[in-house]
Amino acid sequence: MKVKILGSGTSTGVPEIGCTCPVCTSPDPRDRRLRTSAMVCTDNATILVDCGPDFREQMLRLEDFGQIDGVLITHEHYDHVGGLDDLRPFCRFGEIPLYAEHYTSEDLRQRMPYCLVDRIYPGVPRIYLQDAEPGKAFHIKHTEILPFRVMHGRLPILGFRIGKRLGYITDMLTMPDESYECLQGLDLLIVNALRPKPHPTHQSISEALETARRIGAKKTYLVHMSHHAGLHAEMEHSLPPHVHFAYDGLEIRI
Repeated sequence: MKVKILGSGTSTGVPEIGCTCPVCTSPDPRDRRLRTSAMVCTDNATILVDCGPDFREQMLRLEDFGQIDGVLITHEHYDHVGGLDDLRPFCRFGEIPLYAEHYTSEDLRQRMPYCLVDRIYPGVPRIYLQDAEPGKAFHIKHTEILPFRVMHGRLPILGFRIGKRLGYITDMLTMPDESYECLQGLDLLIVNALRPKPHPTHQSISEALETARRIGAKKTYLVHMSHHAGLHAEMEHSLPPHVHFAYDGLEIRI
């Protein structure tokens, strides 16, 4: 399995518009963070996790144009779904299913009525919605996907276990015990860590480290960082040996 981090930043991205802090003006490319998303390649499927407003740029950087077998959508916030229209070129390979909770699907139908309806006109992305529910596994080709409940503040959203080895969580503040239970035995955990200070809807770095400790994956990579998270080169040295700051373009093989 191969995981490519397409974006590792929070909703504003890094650099943040108008900011001249040391992170936003850093020459280190690891400090330039597009909105959080990942591409997961298993032996038989290519799976996109979230499709934010930077998706087009992320795909141009990736330089690997091929079939996408499914899109896992964690929730409906713009920084996670704002690039769905840019799936159009990938629909040359066939229709692309979007896996989302029912309430998220309803939100997307209202935002994109020109393509998520029975009758569509030429030129729109050939995408369709599939229900995903916490605790109910499904398959993309032969890869098992297990959605689980995550709380984004008071908003219930989805995390995903992809195959047996990968767990993916973003925008989490807390999650119930049963979600922790379904994440045991991971080789790789990708989880959000916004900044050092607490936040009402996202984990801080210390909270993310506690989540990583409780899950006990062999390796953990932190994503969805804001410019307040600090410089990559400095913060990386403050983490435990098995935990790392992810960065845009990072490729992880497990």
